[in-house]
Amino acid sequence: MPPFLPPLCLTGAEVLTGDTLVPRPVGIAAGQIVAAQGAQGQGLPAVDLSGFLLLPGIIDLHGDGFERQLFPRPGAAFPLTAALDAVDREAAAHGITTAYLAQGWSWEGGLRGPDQAETLMQAVLDHRARALTDLRVQLRAETHLVAEAPRLIAAVERFRVDYVIFNDHLEEGFRMRRDNPDAFAHWARKAGLDTAALTARMEAARLAARQVPRALCLMADAFDRLGVTYGSHDDPDAETREVYRMIGARVAEFPTTRRAAAAARAAGDPVLLGAPNVVRGGSQAGNVAAAELIRAGACDGLLSDYHMPALPLAPWRLADDGILPFARAWALVSSGPTRVLRMVDRGTIAEGLRADLAIVDPARREVVATIAGGRLSHLAGRVAERFLRLPDLARLAAE
Repeated sequence: MPPFLPPLCLTGAEVLTGDTLVPRPVGIAAGQIVAAQGAQGQGLPAVDLSGFLLLPGIIDLHGDGFERQLFPRPGAAFPLTAALDAVDREAAAHGITTAYLAQGWSWEGGLRGPDQAETLMQAVLDHRARALTDLRVQLRAETHLVAEAPRLIAAVERFRVDYVIFNDHLEEGFRMRRDNPDAFAHWARKAGLDTAALTARMEAARLAARQVPRALCLMADAFDRLGVTYGSHDDPDAETREVYRMIGARVAEFPTTRRAAAAARAAGDPVLLGAPNVVRGGSQAGNVAAAELIRAGACDGLLSDYHMPALPLAPWRLADDGILPFARAWALVSSGPTRVLRMVDRGTIAEGLRADLAIVDPARREVVATIAGGRLSHLAGRVAERFLRLPDLARLAAE
């Protein structure tokens, strides 16, 4: 694993503290945030970050953009080691310090099947020895793959997965086959199938519909025993959200309508929305606009979904549109997600927590440096020269 930064005091930056940006020094030592006054008193070297923002590192609870690194074209797989290295560095370049790779566990097979999921989970564990970003796996469990429920439970326990989301994209698949054959054919190619084979898998999954409730309860009981956070994905209405809530799947990820989000909020369930939806000004699939739900107070966190660069951009868009002040908007990509998964060691800039930090150039609105767990994972732009003035950091960069 890359070494910790030497003990440092970061000075001069506007630091996100609570709901405001205030100028104050921040100390880092042994991978944690420490008292800056103590650090200065010990004569630790300082890095002048005047003109920059010092923000908590981004916590991404769901991103499936990593699939492009593994399979840049249908049927063109790349080695997992190289793909995870690329995902790791992309995350760091956008201020992400913890990233959950949203891996499918689906009847469609291929890159979203159980075999691929288990391969990825093992690769992520192996990758930790050299990781820059805290990479984890979120399993997206298709509800109609009931025969594989025991295998999924065993995989969650074996690979220490702490976050599972239930999906039900079966009827969406049948609609796609009917209304958009070209898109359906592309979906089949991604799964390594032709359209007839994918249709056969969908029809077999549909035959298992009566077994779905029992399989969901089996998985929910296991997740409660293992301490796994779980929820549902793309809830279309309040009734669907209520069904999942009743079995303990409390997280509402990407609700597609106002009614589904309102039902989650009324029950006290966390609501997670897509950062690309915010940046683009609406859903590319025609679902409810994330900004509308955020304005109504129905959002606990933003996710990268299919595009990592959207996460550091979304808070700026929310501030520009007058929906939230920037400091509160940034909380949707940092402290908000940590509360959903009860991650008490990160998400804010406070003594004793992990040194997870994003340094942002407000003039260009870009992440110019990322510190993940006290390790320098990304350094670029005009801030690089300030860090590299320090002899210890120059030596680390040379290595």
